[in-house]
Amino acid sequence: MSSDALKRFALELAEASGDFIRPFFANPALAVELKSDESPVTAADRGAEELMRARISREFPDHGIIGEEFGEDRPDAEWVWVLDPIDGTKAFMTACPLFGTLIALLHQGQPVLGIIHQPILRQMLVGDGSATFLNGRQVRVRACSRLSEATLLTSDPLTPARYQNGPAYDALTKQARLVRTWGDCYGYLLVACGWADIMLDPIMNPWDIAALVPVIRGAGGVITDWKGHAPYPANSTIAANPELHAKVMAALHP
Repeated sequence: MSSDALKRFALELAEASGDFIRPFFANPALAVELKSDESPVTAADRGAEELMRARISREFPDHGIIGEEFGEDRPDAEWVWVLDPIDGTKAFMTACPLFGTLIALLHQGQPVLGIIHQPILRQMLVGDGSATFLNGRQVRVRACSRLSEATLLTSDPLTPARYQNGPAYDALTKQARLVRTWGDCYGYLLVACGWADIMLDPIMNPWDIAALVPVIRGAGGVITDWKGHAPYPANSTIAANPELHAKVMAALHP
């Protein structure tokens, strides 16, 4: 199947999952459960992933699937879909729209297509490593070269000290113009579209990362793990334009 056809199918997955998720948002009847790792999950998370897995299995029975809620199925296949139905469940369950659905397609173990879909704001960000589009309009990272002019985002300001170098992260934040927790996948959407400059997370899972790689690279950005190594597979993420990324790495590893 052509890359255009795979992209069309991925967009159909995103639209279908968004239609499923939307009625749960800001719904006072939404029930929140805790998984074994103490992270929250809702019927929207589980139902959206079930919907996407069923469509993938029907359309591409030889493809693998990796999903946050229901694990792995043929993860060593040539083509593997990586799904996070609601990245940012804590935001979602508190009626904050800074969450999204992540859909990635791996070819021989590496991400070649990524989607960040915000179904409430109806923002569809699609990247293939060469170009990234928001609702059909091509986007690029912002041409910001100074930390003192940069907007820096992270999902949780407490986790750098827990998982990486807390003092170095604190020093980095003091250099930035603006620091905010507009995090999870929405922070990477903001960076790819040029509305923020740096997004970093000191702890990540494969389903958190895979879709981000083609999106950020397609927008002209650099994405690595916390130490500057390959972003996938990894367990941390830093994304920025090339000049700022180098300065972030230098600040985090003095």
